[in-house]
Amino acid sequence: MRNAVVRSIFAALLLAAIGIAMAPAASAQIGVQITIAPPALPVYEQPICPGDGYLWTPGYWAWNDGGYFWVPGTWVLAPEVGFLWTPPYWGWSGGFYAFHEGYWGPHIGFYGGVNYGFGYFGNGFEGGRWDGGHFFYNRSVMNVNVNIIHNTYNTTIINRNVSRVSYNGGNGGINARPSAEEERYANERHVGPVAAQNQHFDAARGNPQFRASENHGKPPVAATSRPGEFTGHDAVPAREAGGEYHGGEEHAANTAAARPTHAKELTPATRAPYTPSGNTKADTKYQQQQEKLAQRQTQERTKLQASQEKEDQRNQQRNVAQERQQQTEQRHAQQTQQMQERHQSEQTHFEQSHAAPASHGGGHPK
Repeated sequence: MRNAVVRSIFAALLLAAIGIAMAPAASAQIGVQITIAPPALPVYEQPICPGDGYLWTPGYWAWNDGGYFWVPGTWVLAPEVGFLWTPPYWGWSGGFYAFHEGYWGPHIGFYGGVNYGFGYFGNGFEGGRWDGGHFFYNRSVMNVNVNIIHNTYNTTIINRNVSRVSYNGGNGGINARPSAEEERYANERHVGPVAAQNQHFDAARGNPQFRASENHGKPPVAATSRPGEFTGHDAVPAREAGGEYHGGEEHAANTAAARPTHAKELTPATRAPYTPSGNTKADTKYQQQQEKLAQRQTQERTKLQASQEKEDQRNQQRNVAQERQQQTEQRHAQQTQQMQERHQSEQTHFEQSHAAPASHGGGHPK
């Protein structure tokens, strides 16, 4: 069951470093790390654009309380003229799927090669462009009412990426890597989800029908015209699931616990109960060796903690890019979990090879 362990990171340092300006901790998904791939993207129609200046933000699967849930696609006003939305995505790295938060910026960055549709076909954005302080919509991929919105154009886009896979890398995932240009865009000034998006996220998270375990990959509301409006004629249901739903996340949540992701969260390796043998010399030697092992492991934890905290502080001071900070946290999680497993293995080996003196011919006096 260890392979199904759910690893979730909500460390304050991570949220402070890469929450990116306006995303509160309640809605931030940066750093969530799961061993189960998200479901396929459902098939749905785009609701009509509610007004001039609204930009499309595609729906995606998020994670909460041991399961995936659907965050419907919706139209959102950009926080600044000229800003575009880079969608979030799940990416496989270091033995788990990590969530990469979306953001607003002057260019579209890397979003895992995931084909979200409606202009987001895995690379860049074909749904529109800014010109002279106004957003112009490409009617070939955007659902707009031309009687109300006049700043439009029509450029046919051939979408050769027909995959409904919702994650990058791993078993069955999309094989895509960020270009040098996309990496440069990630270092530009950008901001996280606006308040309307955070409220939209919270509303979706609180709706049991949006959980994959309930809708089996076919959410009852796949997209909305405005954030948080999950009822009415502008709330669009999924036509079908994007692929066969395999489930599994609920089982993982019930059989596994969150694992430490930073050395400061580690606790000493679990010791088996020790019963003194009555042989004072043998008991003393056993206890001394046990303490020696414990001291060495404590020193290793302290050293790793200091190293991780130093790197976190350096990243904060330098205001490093989201992608690099995410990689740092993934590496810290790996280091921490490997140390935890090694220390527990050492403790178990010690107990087996240095069995209580009674097992070597000693015993309580009769």
